[in-house]
Amino acid sequence: MMIERFIQYVQTEKRYSALTAKAYQRDMDRFAAYLKTTYELTDLTKATTPMVRSFLVSLKDVGLSNRSINRMISTLKTFYKYCMREGLVEKSPMTGVRNLKLPKNLVKFVPESDINKVSFENSDDYTIKRDELLFEILYQTGIRKAELIGLRDVDVDEAAMRIKVLGKRNKERYIPVGRGLLQMVRHYQSLRDEKFKIHPDRLLLNDKGEEMTPYFVYNKVHHMLEGVTSLRQKSPHVLRHTFATHLLDEGASLVAIQKLLGHTDLATTQVYAHNTIEQLKKIHEQAHPKGG
Repeated sequence: MMIERFIQYVQTEKRYSALTAKAYQRDMDRFAAYLKTTYELTDLTKATTPMVRSFLVSLKDVGLSNRSINRMISTLKTFYKYCMREGLVEKSPMTGVRNLKLPKNLVKFVPESDINKVSFENSDDYTIKRDELLFEILYQTGIRKAELIGLRDVDVDEAAMRIKVLGKRNKERYIPVGRGLLQMVRHYQSLRDEKFKIHPDRLLLNDKGEEMTPYFVYNKVHHMLEGVTSLRQKSPHVLRHTFATHLLDEGASLVAIQKLLGHTDLATTQVYAHNTIEQLKKIHEQAHPKGG
């Protein structure tokens, strides 16, 4: 019952997405099962810091990555903050529990030369124009897959040359767009409305005139990138990384990119700076006489 109240709290008051809430539910169920099996403890408010540490070690023993364990730590910290707020515990057992170190993996992105290889047939076919617009919105705005799916016609402000995006935790942000993209939107809308007289309140629709699913969007992007890049990951999120990296390479500030991406913390955006530094290293090695 306590876990259910916590999940309701993160959905209604913290405004976490349904996917995040499901992940929290899985994490809490796993933690509760561990306490019951290992310590015969069913009251989560009685958990101690050594018990939490033992649980985290058990996750490492079964092969969970540091990133997955850190997500578990985040869930538990949020849960015990909730318990303190409700007066269920005086002190959180998460005090002193720190995140595990993560390897500094460079963000994967598609080089501009490869992005320019993505092409679409010159046709007024609805699906072709929809796919082209889907790709261009992701690459030109850097929005997330879920944000793309949620776009409505009214979110496109042609006069102000911007789109309104509803991001994580229902936070709104505005992203400037060019005239070329706006023209693509108008042309697509005319084809869509001609094909589907009645349709959901969404800008982009699937082949049946229904709201797109995350799987549908992923498949479309994967297919578009398959012939132009050797990256193993060919997802909408790669286009988000590509958007940010290309902006940074052309001189945009990290603060500006942070606002465009909807990052709460600038540290999240700084991963793209590491990418640029690595690119500069490669250029130096190749171009300078003593670069090697």
